[in-house]
Amino acid sequence: MKIENDKVVAVHYKVSTPDGQLVEDSHSGSPLVYLHGHDGMLKALEAAIDGKEVGDKISTLIENAYGEREDDQIQRVSIKHVMTEGKSKPKLAPGMVIYLNSDQGPQPVTVVKVGLKVLDVDTNHPYAGQDLNFDVEVIDVRDATDDELEHGHAHGEGGVQH
Repeated sequence: MKIENDKVVAVHYKVSTPDGQLVEDSHSGSPLVYLHGHDGMLKALEAAIDGKEVGDKISTLIENAYGEREDDQIQRVSIKHVMTEGKSKPKLAPGMVIYLNSDQGPQPVTVVKVGLKVLDVDTNHPYAGQDLNFDVEVIDVRDATDDELEHGHAHGEGGVQH
């Protein structure tokens, strides 16, 4: 089955800088699962795997993969919005990439300054302004369910759980 709009796609991927520094690798965990054509993937990466099938592999360089850095993206937020596993709060320090709960779901941010009850965070994507290499292997392609199409995202393992 070919990847096209309204298909649920599972991929494993490696992301690296142009000089070969590994940034992210999904192979030690579950594959990324998303609904093709519904803004669940970087547009340029989605275009690169459009029409591919299970077992296909692609490598592509995406310039400014997560957009340009914007200098005015520092915000002050309550520490209560930091996503944690379990009951304990992580020890926060400048430079850490953490996830905040937001209306749009988990959002990666970079800690700039830590206070007692608030944080100053940079809301630019941690890789904004960087060219990145993506090595992607298609693991699975299937038709989306009516619920997935209605909700605009994949459900189940690797997708949204609700």
